[in-house]
Amino acid sequence: AAPDPPLRYDSLGGIAASSMAEESSELSRIGLYGLAVMGQNFALNIAEHGFPISVCNRSPGKVDTTVARAEAEGNLPLKGFHEVEDFVKSIAKPRAIVILVMAGAPVDSTIELLSNYLEEGDCIIDGGNEWYPNSVRRGEMLKEKGILFMGMGISGGEEGARHGPSLMPGGPKEAYDMVAPILESCAAQVDNEPCTFYIGPVGSGNYVKMVHNGIEYGDMQLIAEAYDILKQCAGLGNDELAEVFAAWNQTEELDSFLIEITSIIFTKKDDLEDDGYLVDKILDKTGMKGTGRWTIQEAAEQSVAASTMAAALDGRYMSARKDERVTASAILEGPSQVPSVAKEQIIADVKDALYAAKICSYAQGMSLIRAASDKMNWGINLSECARIWRGGCIIRARFLDRIRAAFTADPKLPNLMIDPAFSSDLNQRQAAWRRIVSLAVASGIAVPGLAASLNYFDSYRRPRLPANLTQAQRDFFGGHSYERTDRSGNFHCEW
Repeated sequence: AAPDPPLRYDSLGGIAASSMAEESSELSRIGLYGLAVMGQNFALNIAEHGFPISVCNRSPGKVDTTVARAEAEGNLPLKGFHEVEDFVKSIAKPRAIVILVMAGAPVDSTIELLSNYLEEGDCIIDGGNEWYPNSVRRGEMLKEKGILFMGMGISGGEEGARHGPSLMPGGPKEAYDMVAPILESCAAQVDNEPCTFYIGPVGSGNYVKMVHNGIEYGDMQLIAEAYDILKQCAGLGNDELAEVFAAWNQTEELDSFLIEITSIIFTKKDDLEDDGYLVDKILDKTGMKGTGRWTIQEAAEQSVAASTMAAALDGRYMSARKDERVTASAILEGPSQVPSVAKEQIIADVKDALYAAKICSYAQGMSLIRAASDKMNWGINLSECARIWRGGCIIRARFLDRIRAAFTADPKLPNLMIDPAFSSDLNQRQAAWRRIVSLAVASGIAVPGLAASLNYFDSYRRPRLPANLTQAQRDFFGGHSYERTDRSGNFHCEW
């Protein structure tokens, strides 16, 4: 029998009337496999935007739950399937299927399962947090079968998945074009612009999402250090902390999702006891899922300094050693005297230091994306990356408008810190930044993120570093040679 003719789509991504007449039954526009919380919510988001969707999962109970949610949330055009073959056959050709399963081996097994029923020209989109070389490998493997593959970062958590995430797709352009109307409709919308765009070839979307998460690590560490200084040095209680962060969230510099939720966290009373605040009873051990570590591994691979994000990762490692820290607290001593500084001065200085360090974190992230893009010929648009992070995602912040403007004005900008607007901000705030780092050091409070950011700033702004001595040492013990300041070429001497 001749194969079924592919459906044709209209300009809005819906099934064209002529194609519908050719079909004997209604087929879904897209499919989604993997119905944990993110998968369920993203499927419902797609359906709510008018795109008929089929869903499937390894355990049938989650299929039934998702179908029930679709009915309860407005009789959304969502169909559930327990059998993979029936699921695939229910999707219009060329088929597009999003998979949202755990990264690693589960993705490979899901692709193998689905590809048994897919045909040439169909497309698989992995929406999980995946190590980008795995996406490149899968793209090459599926290319041999004529199946298109995209790796797509999704940021915003379960709430974003349901109501509008930031989407970072990378793969063949024809694959993106197949699903562009869906992605652009379901993504978060800021100033009537969807928080998604075609990032570039396969692997690039995962890479941008990975760096997004690295920046997120940096942001969260810097906020935690600001909290620690305000609490320990300025003596602020939770009510005052909530007021300070709420006020900061009204400013152009710090208005962001993470600052907003921080102000809310400080107001939450303990939900299991009758007294106290919940934040004070949460164990000081931070979990992680690996994307921050990938970011630092990649920074090393690309020879890009990422000290703020690396400090944030180290902070999580140190927090995990709770028992060791408790033991050490009875052995290792801090300063016997700490400086006394007015509360209002500390609050003002912490605000400036937090903003300055935040610029450094984003500068490092953008530099890393550029280095990888240049090396792999991805052609990633940094201005567009900043644009799609303005909504839906965890690092959404008002100042991303200014980052977008900086890379729009100069797409080849070597580092965000030397953009005229941001360099002015840094220069104006460096005194407060130095005061806060000095206060923390003198008070025995660890501020790895704030200090690493300041060191990044100071290293980048200096025309000469003590690296000349380091290179002399390398030549002394290893004959590695060196360049000179007064003549060209490589030199070696008998020390």
